[in-house]
Amino acid sequence: MSDVHSAGWRPATYYPDPAIHALDLRFEKYWLKLSAVERIATGLRWAEGPVWFGDGRYLLCSDIPNQRILKWEEETGAVSIFRKPSNFANGNTRDRQGRLITCEHGGRRVVRTEYDGSITVLIDSFGGKRLNSPNDVVVKSDGAIWFTDPIFGLLGNYEGYKAEPEIEPNVYRLDPETGKASIVAEGVLGPNGLCFSPDEKILYVVESRGVPNRKILAYDVSADGKTISNKRVFIDAGPGTPDGMRCDIDGNLWCGWGMGDPELDGVVVFAPDGVMIGRIALPERCANLCFGGLQRNRLFMAASQSIYALYVNTQGALGG
Repeated sequence: MSDVHSAGWRPATYYPDPAIHALDLRFEKYWLKLSAVERIATGLRWAEGPVWFGDGRYLLCSDIPNQRILKWEEETGAVSIFRKPSNFANGNTRDRQGRLITCEHGGRRVVRTEYDGSITVLIDSFGGKRLNSPNDVVVKSDGAIWFTDPIFGLLGNYEGYKAEPEIEPNVYRLDPETGKASIVAEGVLGPNGLCFSPDEKILYVVESRGVPNRKILAYDVSADGKTISNKRVFIDAGPGTPDGMRCDIDGNLWCGWGMGDPELDGVVVFAPDGVMIGRIALPERCANLCFGGLQRNRLFMAASQSIYALYVNTQGALGG
């Protein structure tokens, strides 16, 4: 593992890729031994918020400090600028109509890109107070938009605009019928990445300022899909730093990881029972990831200055 960091990244010259590690026999099912980690783009400042557009066969990825969203085309490998300035865009996803939903640090808002390219502001305040810096976002099958709102984009002028927060960091839900926001989770210390289990009965939220360690929290989602309860610690990250995450169709949690213990930089995979079953070592901290490709079986990893990809023997759950 350590040579990955000391020598920087190099393509695997043989299979299986030594950057991939099974920590539990359950991971063997998902490891394609003839697949290797590929670096598909580099030269970013802080890669975040990857989202797959299968109908166009391209990936979008935020480059927060560079004020841009990049586009990578699967067919040609071409990298271009999708949006600049991006208002310090961070997390991205698609709604159930295929439109891009984006969290903006700079605008302190969540926006939707319409089919004609125009931008609709979905929310920029709650109870008369400005949001902090919306971070990550998912859309449930009922069309509701769930997002986290920590203060990270207010801390300086590198990933947003320095400002004093007006409201507590919360997790919100935007109702698909009314567009109105409600707080679904309070008291999360630095709410960050979030995703639903494949059956949408569990919501996972990264608590990135947890004390003494960062955590991945789990909540039960109500039958009507509007509220959550039974807050519990799903993962105590110890020295690790979970950030963004997505579930596969079997309920495993694929998590961007790093910046605590360099031996864990990359992606770690947790089974539904919370056991770490596998990891993908990268020479950079992975902030966020998504599944894409024609079969939704390609893992795209936004890792600091680069974007990596790996074919895996599973598929991303819908809605990621």
